[in-house]
Amino acid sequence: MAALFAVCLSLSLLLTACGDDSLGLSGNYVEDTVAVADRLLATIALSPDDADRGAAEGEARALINDYVSRYRPQKAVNGLSSFTTMQTALNSLAGHYANYANRPLPDGLRDRLSRELKKAESSVTRGA
Repeated sequence: MAALFAVCLSLSLLLTACGDDSLGLSGNYVEDTVAVADRLLATIALSPDDADRGAAEGEARALINDYVSRYRPQKAVNGLSSFTTMQTALNSLAGHYANYANRPLPDGLRDRLSRELKKAESSVTRGA
């Protein structure tokens, strides 16, 4: 019985380690930056009373972690102005979620994040 359990556990670990659970990131920096910016803009636009806000914020946190862990180590990407702008926005949003999880985004932060995400989106489509 213990051997069967060990084999099942090994197979499940192997399959999950080899799977790409990257919340839909394609590996293409331009496409991923636009997609992440759009998803985060939709998330921060949710009203504080929205029933789906908690799930959307959880998904946003996972998406932020996945995006940064994928692109920060890439030297060809992490020096671009679009990445720097995107990282600034992601750090601010992740910081808010980590420190003030039960509070809605302040209007000033929401406005700044919207500007930065849109700027990163336009910069990446221009190739910067």
